[in-house]
Amino acid sequence: MSGLQFEFAEKMDGHDILHPYREEFYTHSATNQIYLDGNSLGLLNKRSEQAVLELLEAWKTHAIDGWTEGKHPWFTMSEQLGRQMASLVGANSSEVIVSGSTTVNLHQMLATFYKPTAKKHVILSEALSFPTDLYAMQSHIQLHGYQENSSLRLVTSNDGYTLSEDDIIAAMTDDVAIIVLSSVLYRSGQLLDLQKLTTAAHERGILIGFDLCHSIGSVPHELSNWGVDFAFWCTYKHVNGGPGSVAGMYINQKHHHVTPGLRGWFGSDKSVQFDMDASFTKADGAGAFQLGTPHLLSIAPLIGSLAIMEEASIARIREKSIALTSFFIELVDTFPELSSFTVRTPREVHARGGHVLLEHPEAARICKALKAKGIIPDFRQPNGIRFAPVALYNTFTDVHQALTTLAEIMRDKAYEEYENSRGVIA
Repeated sequence: MSGLQFEFAEKMDGHDILHPYREEFYTHSATNQIYLDGNSLGLLNKRSEQAVLELLEAWKTHAIDGWTEGKHPWFTMSEQLGRQMASLVGANSSEVIVSGSTTVNLHQMLATFYKPTAKKHVILSEALSFPTDLYAMQSHIQLHGYQENSSLRLVTSNDGYTLSEDDIIAAMTDDVAIIVLSSVLYRSGQLLDLQKLTTAAHERGILIGFDLCHSIGSVPHELSNWGVDFAFWCTYKHVNGGPGSVAGMYINQKHHHVTPGLRGWFGSDKSVQFDMDASFTKADGAGAFQLGTPHLLSIAPLIGSLAIMEEASIARIREKSIALTSFFIELVDTFPELSSFTVRTPREVHARGGHVLLEHPEAARICKALKAKGIIPDFRQPNGIRFAPVALYNTFTDVHQALTTLAEIMRDKAYEEYENSRGVIA
């Protein structure tokens, strides 16, 4: 059976229209590594590398005039990249800005849109949220003089890995002021129905926003058509912007009249920004929600990455991503040596993002054994291993080799030679 599946993998790779983009990424093929951790940190591509070198050259050549001169003037780079990124989230060009980090941008969204009253003071979120989001929510509840135990409502999971959208909707009671949810749950890879949740929230008069960190670049969105109020995300995972790359925000145009809760000089109208007036004159669109000077050396890689994604198209990326994760799950089911693993990612295509979570009591040691054999996954405590076959640079043959190697490790119990420590395995 494995031979037939290998032939299938080769056939799929031979017909893959995205396959040429693999050559643009540093895939570690020279060292025979198979990188399946793009949901934690995407690989470097050659266009991003070139963009960083060009920015350094502009700094060297133009110095202060680099803000307004050269191939990519720095002064408007955040807006330009926001326009390019808009297609990834289904937004109008004025609704997206490249700025800040995930946490900073969530703080901006809460400072702007969380306006608690005695009757409506609850922030609704989920117990499976990435912790930084919860920390931000706790901060704003306390800043407004409320208590976390009464003003932060977390929808719990029935299985510890996934959420029920109906449970989330049931929690949208009259005391909820705002909702912040993940689009894709960072552990299990479950993809929530953003349109259904947005419609339900608005029927109840509640603002709703989403953390897109684990979906942007791998899953298409239609935020404007769905009426989502706001969204925020990082760019170092599926968007391949590099470690600490500058993040992004979406603010629906219906809210562009609102003054940002947090103000900084780069949120000013560009035409008067250097007037240095003490009064804040905000920009017209999402650019108003910027704070300080953009981190240009961390924004430059996005020039290359977004150019690749525009060419490849998010629709084709999603199509291949689904095929890769489906093939992955099929192989887990096929290999008898892998019967001790539990697939915790939804098997339904519409409910699955771009990675797969396998659960096993020996996950930490298995992860180390995989790395020793050149397979790079991602360990998540206490017993999870995440695999992200990324459409732009991973192949079906990569997936087959990774699962074949995992089966060999389990057959030979090769993981037993490693310590069962559960610290961070990057």
